[in-house]
Amino acid sequence: MPVLAIVGAQWGDEGKGKIVDLLTEKAKLVVRFSGGDNAGHTVINPYGEFKLHLIPSGIFYPRVTCIIGNGTVINPEVLIGELDQLNQRGIDTSRLLISNRAHLIMPYHTLLDGLEEAARGGKAIGTTRKGIGPAFADKTARRGIRVGDLLDPEAFREQLSFIVDYKNTILTKVYGAKPLYRDEIYHQYCRYGERLAPHIRETTVILHQAIAKDDLVILEGAQGMLLDPDFGTYPYTTSCSPLVSGGCQGSGVGPTNINRALGVFKAYCTRVGGGPMPTELHDEIGDLIRKKAHEYGTTTGRPRRCGWFDAVAARFSAQINGLTGMALTRLDVLSILPRLKICIGYELDGQRIDYLPQNIAALNRCQPVYEELPGWQTPISDILDYQRLPVEARHYVARLEELTSCPANIISVGAKREQTIHKTPIF
Repeated sequence: MPVLAIVGAQWGDEGKGKIVDLLTEKAKLVVRFSGGDNAGHTVINPYGEFKLHLIPSGIFYPRVTCIIGNGTVINPEVLIGELDQLNQRGIDTSRLLISNRAHLIMPYHTLLDGLEEAARGGKAIGTTRKGIGPAFADKTARRGIRVGDLLDPEAFREQLSFIVDYKNTILTKVYGAKPLYRDEIYHQYCRYGERLAPHIRETTVILHQAIAKDDLVILEGAQGMLLDPDFGTYPYTTSCSPLVSGGCQGSGVGPTNINRALGVFKAYCTRVGGGPMPTELHDEIGDLIRKKAHEYGTTTGRPRRCGWFDAVAARFSAQINGLTGMALTRLDVLSILPRLKICIGYELDGQRIDYLPQNIAALNRCQPVYEELPGWQTPISDILDYQRLPVEARHYVARLEELTSCPANIISVGAKREQTIHKTPIF
């Protein structure tokens, strides 16, 4: 069996949790490869409704091993809370493994995240203030503390001694904040280490054993391609790569091992936080979509900005990720609308363009060029056969496939696992 990468192909919140949960039935391993608890996946299955932030969505299958990969940053307090919640609801979490190479979110990271956002004022990026960016900054600057370091308390104490002094200088002299206490952090994180020790492993060994056995491995992305710091709407992005290529770096899988790349798209667009979104709707249609689909952030609870499907950005996403197929979610939400629009190009300073500008100022000036299609205005949540969809719905799907040059393998028509149309095989 191959390695399948599943990534968000827009600005996140596309419904990756459901797709991973759906496809894990045949998998041996599921690896979450990027982000932190700033991301959230909502999963509805026979066990109930769950909101996951760090634990891979494959945790609900008893025979599947789930890995939090080296490309993530982990707040141990959040992870332990998530483990406890799952255990209380009867979900076995003994199969969860944590890469000893994953970096830790420390108290100074969350504190600095909030202070830095506040200092930006009206130019704030719109982070979740959970310490994700500062943790990745320390990783890159070689000041990070890794999960495996918790297993050696003496070495951990030595690392912490320098870094807390360094961070306290910034907190007190730059921001006028109170200093943090090294010993308090040390003892707290040693307790976290004791609790998490049974889960901490050199996960690359386990991963490559599965690949050698030809087991199906799923790489589970977080957030979306348009939040990538290289190819997204920088600086309104995340701090690590949510791309398929990031799946290699964040898990330890070589690029030649990835056989299929599935991009998850909503049938419309949403975004949380600041940054450009050319097709955003500031009218009653945007409000209607938000209310119908309950578009509020899984992690933050913030209302999501809603807009029409942006085929320019989607095509770029398909190209950068090398997508072999798409999973189209929330198609049922559009059943309430008599007419639908798809952005097929931009108008920039009087000229028509069909690409995503790198310059944020230019992207903010882009006006969407729309193609209009008829809606179907009939419920589709109980339809499981593609040919039984209204002709207008099939026309809409076909047009998205054409504009993105990406075939639709899966179409989701509801939040539940079974509310899914398997249009064409992934493999």
